[in-house]
Formats: sequence, structure tokens, C-alpha cells
Amino acid sequence: MADSRSRAPRRRDQAPAEPKQFEELVINIDRVSRVVKGGRRFRFKALVVVGDRKNKVGVGVAKGADVQGAIAKATDVAKKNMITIPLINETIPHENEIKYSGARVLLKPAAPGTGIIAGGVVRSIIGVTGIRNLLSKSLNSTNKVNIAYATIEALRTLVPREEWLTTEKKPRSKKESK
Repeated sequence: MADSRSRAPRRRDQAPAEPKQFEELVINIDRVSRVVKGGRRFRFKALVVVGDRKNKVGVGVAKGADVQGAIAKATDVAKKNMITIPLINETIPHENEIKYSGARVLLKPAAPGTGIIAGGVVRSIIGVTGIRNLLSKSLNSTNKVNIAYATIEALRTLVPREEWLTTEKKPRSKKESK
């Protein structure tokens, strides 16, 4: 019998892996099927949100033969479709309402200390961002995928305060106006 010390190093003896850069959260897993000649073929569809708890977030949907495969694919899709959110004092800069497919999502900034007032999918997505105070309402749809994409679209279309047209700019000097 071979000496046990000659084996390759075991996993527990190896150095711990570096901490993950992004937080991954599985929102929903569905079993979907297609009908073929011999019966039904089942696959799994995963809806995953990925965020860094600062100002980046992404959502991904993917299908796989097993649950772990679907989650891995959806996580890759989410990481590829990351967006950056403009934040002001741990909330969003302005109110926003977006319609995506059948879902409408309303996001409103909130005063410090309010917390995240959101339900279901919107709460999950906002939870992995750096937003701490927010009011939201999900309208028209109960489809989790559409609500997730509507929320991401609402966050994507936010305009940073510096780019608002109504904010005052520095007054031009007399030399510039001539």
C-alpha cells in the first residue's frame, strides 16, 4: 500500500480562496419542459442577481440541464451585463418609473433612515447594491423575470445629479460671454 504522505495535497490543506468580488443571489428557479416524441424533457431556468454592495448590479437568466448548471450560466450572464448606479447619500438621485414588457416598476428616493421599502424581486436586486434608502412599487405584472429586468432598466436610466439640466452651473465670467 502506498504511503499516505505521497498523495497530492488535499483540498482542506490548500490556502483559502480569495473573497468573492460580487455577491450572488438566486431569485428564482423554474422547472421548464418541452414536449418531444417520447414525452417531456425537463430543464431548469434560473434568475440570478449579482452585485458588489457599492454601485454595481447585474441580472441574468439562463437555462441548464440541472439546477447548478443553470445557476452558473445565469451568474455568468449577470456578470457580463453589470450596470453602474449613480448614488447620492445611499439613495437614488431622482424618481423613476419604467415599463419593461408587461411589468412597471416605480423607484423613489427616500430620506436617510427609511430603509428599503420594496417587495420580492425589487428588494432582492436593491439588496445587493449600495442603496440603503428607497421606496418602490411593482405594478401590472407578477412575472419575476420581467420585474427584474424592469428594475435594472429603471436603475440604468437614472441620471447622476451632475448631469441634470436644472442644476445651476458656475456663472460665466464677462470674458467668456463676449
